[in-house]
Formats: sequence, structure tokens, C-alpha cells
Amino acid sequence: MKVNVNDDGREHDESRLNQSRKRASRKTNAQAKYDLAGWLVSAALLLLSAIPLLFGAFRLTELAGGAEILPADARFSASPLPVVLHILCAAVFAILGAFQFAPGFRWRRLGWHRASGRLLVLCGLLVGLSGLWMTLLYPSKEGTGELLYAWRLLFGSAMVASIYLGFAAIRRGDVIRHRAWMMRGYAIGLGAGTQVLTVAAGTLIAGPPSALGGDLLNGAAWVINLAVAEWAIRKPPAPPKQQQAHANLR
Repeated sequence: MKVNVNDDGREHDESRLNQSRKRASRKTNAQAKYDLAGWLVSAALLLLSAIPLLFGAFRLTELAGGAEILPADARFSASPLPVVLHILCAAVFAILGAFQFAPGFRWRRLGWHRASGRLLVLCGLLVGLSGLWMTLLYPSKEGTGELLYAWRLLFGSAMVASIYLGFAAIRRGDVIRHRAWMMRGYAIGLGAGTQVLTVAAGTLIAGPPSALGGDLLNGAAWVINLAVAEWAIRKPPAPPKQQQAHANLR
């Protein structure tokens, strides 16, 4: 009888151990899928930023006295500081910001997240403010209308306000609002990447757009980005383990 009891006890222990291993395996697989999804989002954001950043690099090369790859723009040559500041800060903002969407990477490197976040706030504010500066003080680009001028003032101001509110929220320890406002600011900042797609799609469907059509296609890019950001903000919360790790950012 003692042998049977011991055997039953060992079988029970082995069963519990197997169940524990299965649960751990499921959690590991779920975590791996969650991390992979974050990396795919980061890669997509970097890809979306690629064309505007490439054009920005071409413009910086031209302003530095290099080869003229893009059509010359007298506005930039006459006053290069705002556009140089805008391009450099936009590059940092787009690239560093994309990695904030890889939660596994971010939560395992909280020190990096905090340091890069401060730089992102600074660069994001400079991107928005330099964009407003160029909108207000540069002559309007030929072929654009008053609607694009209004879009740029609206979304430039919204970007600055979103990043400021995101920074203020994390200073209060409000991680949820910090995340929401920073996502909105980043979405607006990536408007140039989506504009490449909306303008290209509009041109393929209906031919070269008029000034009003171009303004609408450019404005649609900001609206699309903000709609996607709002969807992401309102998604169901992360698993408890991720929520606890995120709370540690406070």
C-alpha cells in the first residue's frame, strides 16, 4: 500500500509539473508573438518614414553645397536654418519613435526608454515648431492652396500640443495618457510618409491633382494617421505582465 501511495503521489506531482510547464510554454509563446508584433509595427513605421527621410537627406546635401538631386527651392536657400532643423529633428523623431512601438524591447530597457523619450520630446517639439515657422514665414509652395496652409497650421499646432501633453502626463506619473498623447504626436509627425501614399494613390486613380485636390490628399494623410493612432490607443489593454512592466516606468 505504501508503494501505491508513493506512486500515486509521484504521478500527481508529475501531472502538476507537466501542467505548469505547459502553462509556462503558452505564456512564453504568447510573449514571443506579442514581441514579434511590436517589431513588425516598428519596421512598418520605419518603412513609412523612409521616403521623406531620403528626400530630406537629398535636401540637406543640396544645402551643404552638394549635387542638386531635388528641384531647387529658393525658399530653403534664402533661409536654410528652419528646414535643416526640421529635417534633422524629424529623422531622430521618426527613427527613435518607431522603436517605442516594440514593447518587449522598450520594457526590457527602461533606462533607454526614458533617455530616448526625453530626446523624442525635444525633437518632436522642434519638428512641430519649425514646421509652423516655415508655414508662417516661407512663401507658399507653387501649386498648393490655402487649405494646405490651414492643414499645416492645424496639425503642426496639434503635434506640439500632443507632445507637450504627453510629457506633462508622464511627469505626473500618468502612463496611460502619456502613451495616448505621444502616439498622437508621433502619428502627426509621420504625416509626410503617409502623404507620399495618398498623393500617389490619388494621382494613379484620377491623374495629377489640382491645387485643391493636392491639399485634400495631403490632409487625408494626417487624418488617416490619427485614425490609426486612435484605434491603437483604444485597443484592449496588454496582458497583466506587460501592464506591470509598463507601470514600472513611473
